[in-house]
Amino acid sequence: QVQLVESGGGLVQTGGSLRLSCAVSGRTTSNYGMAWFRQAPGKEREFVAAINWNGGYIDHADSVKGRVTISRDNAKSTGNLQMNSLKPEDTSVYYCAASRWGNPENPGLLFEYNYWGQGTQVTVSS
Repeated sequence: QVQLVESGGGLVQTGGSLRLSCAVSGRTTSNYGMAWFRQAPGKEREFVAAINWNGGYIDHADSVKGRVTISRDNAKSTGNLQMNSLKPEDTSVYYCAASRWGNPENPGLLFEYNYWGQGTQVTVSS
């Protein structure tokens, strides 16, 4: 049974930083892609960033480029999302997701991911 657990969310002021973490269990190898999505009340779940199994492919949504960095540490079975220069519009629940395969063909699309964490709340005050 694959489980993902996010942590690191919280309340920060505009311009502040947060580092989200995603602990993965239930996989004997790291041959899976990982991504972060976010969802605000009344809105669709939105792609934030993705990374393939070995970090050779990385993508960030245009809305967060330059402010967000995705990474992973396979030795620790952990993914991370470093967020800087946060804005009120970044306020959302952030979800970690894992794909079945190591190199999803469409890493920014929801259907590529079949394992999800419970989400962690990020609130940015103005």
